[in-house]
Amino acid sequence: MDHDLQLLNVGKVYDNGTPAVIDFNLDVKKGEFIAFLGPSGCGKTTTLRMIAGFEDITSGDILIRGRRINDMPPEKRPTSMIFQNYALFPHMSVRQNVGYGLDVKGMAKAERDTKVDRILDKLGLLDIADALTHKLSGGQRQRIALARGLVVEPDILLLDEPLGALDANLRKAIQAELKLLQRNLGITFVFVTHAQSEALTLSDRIVVMNQGRVEQISAPAELYTRPNTAFVAQFIGRNTIFDGTVLDENSEQVKVETPFGIFTGTPNKSPSAGRSAKIIIPSESLEIHPAGSVTRDQISAEYSGNVLPGVMERADVIGHLVQMSITLVGGSSVLLEGHVEKYRRDDLKPLSDVLISWKSKNATVISAG
Repeated sequence: MDHDLQLLNVGKVYDNGTPAVIDFNLDVKKGEFIAFLGPSGCGKTTTLRMIAGFEDITSGDILIRGRRINDMPPEKRPTSMIFQNYALFPHMSVRQNVGYGLDVKGMAKAERDTKVDRILDKLGLLDIADALTHKLSGGQRQRIALARGLVVEPDILLLDEPLGALDANLRKAIQAELKLLQRNLGITFVFVTHAQSEALTLSDRIVVMNQGRVEQISAPAELYTRPNTAFVAQFIGRNTIFDGTVLDENSEQVKVETPFGIFTGTPNKSPSAGRSAKIIIPSESLEIHPAGSVTRDQISAEYSGNVLPGVMERADVIGHLVQMSITLVGGSSVLLEGHVEKYRRDDLKPLSDVLISWKSKNATVISAG
């Protein structure tokens, strides 16, 4: 079977008529790590719960390895779900929590114990197997929830913001463990998160949702550098966006007239000449030049006309990065980000005149609609 999971025109409408998920389509290959990403209320958790069987679907079909599961109860589905609060039993030991799903299935004790010990060992939990879960750390409880979900050997593991309760440092450590574990096991993961960095770090593909609809499904690098819609451009990363009108286009480059000048970028679902468009530039792709160090014409020739004058308002050092805020004519601001060493120079100071530029290949032109 080519796909572990398929969602075919899946929709969910609540009893009061409010649509929660609209025409959701997705094919997931075996062993993929898929992230559902979007703002609160966009429908990502509702979609996950429909896959798990905790929410009925209003329309469409859900298939796991080619089998339609719309009417299958949660306990019969080849899935496990891990919740943000872990839902562990405080009166049970780690071993009892992990083995609970196998007990429900009526598995023989010897086989159950073997499976539990194997997963406890894999996740480094054997030394606390007899401890009560309410006395353990957040990282340990997260591993226990993972062990309980994995011990039943699901075809698909569903994770609803499982790292949301962890502090930043522990969250990063668990992220690395989670991705390594998923690769080693080869199990399909479907992961819900509202954290961009988490989705970009962990997943093979990201489904960006907004108001119940899928905005874009792409690999992290493509999603970050080539957004399909204005929502994705505004939601993912830190992008500078100029509105304009397409003057000329070909398969490699689009010329857009904006209130700040005529700029060029790479087409991605861009409109034809005369239509409204947006040109999107990631903050990392912007270059900054002190106004006295080079002329505008020199930069314009090197960057295909993609150059703008401005005033650097501030420069904030955050670890190894520096974030610079540039004010353009008319009061608009641009955020530029780069490595501290690259911009450690005396002629880049707050309130100094600068020129900013970008290469056409790093800018994306999309339809304004």
